[in-house]
Amino acid sequence: EVQLQASGGGLVQAGGSLRLSCAASGISLDDYAIGWFRQAPGKEREGICAIDGSIGATYYLDSVKGRFTLSSDNAKNTVYLHMNSLKPEDTAVYSCATGPRYVSSWYREYDYWGQGTQVTVSS
Repeated sequence: EVQLQASGGGLVQAGGSLRLSCAASGISLDDYAIGWFRQAPGKEREGICAIDGSIGATYYLDSVKGRFTLSSDNAKNTVYLHMNSLKPEDTAVYSCATGPRYVSSWYREYDYWGQGTQVTVSS
């Protein structure tokens, strides 16, 4: 059974940093990509970044490029999302997902989802 466990959300001031973790079980990060998505109240879910652990390929949404960084610890089957220079508009529920064997920002390509973790950035 594939399971994803997202953690690390919280309340932070603008300009601050957070690190989210996505621990996977039932799959190997050597074979599947992990994507991060976020959804703010009243807004559509958006794919913000993804990583293919087997080759290190990554995707970042333009609005997070240069601020967010993905890393993968395949031995721990865990992906980390390092978020720096956080802005109030980053406030959302963040979720990780897997399914495709390549990086993708399209949520319909992801079959397995972890529960979300709330990130709140105060101004």
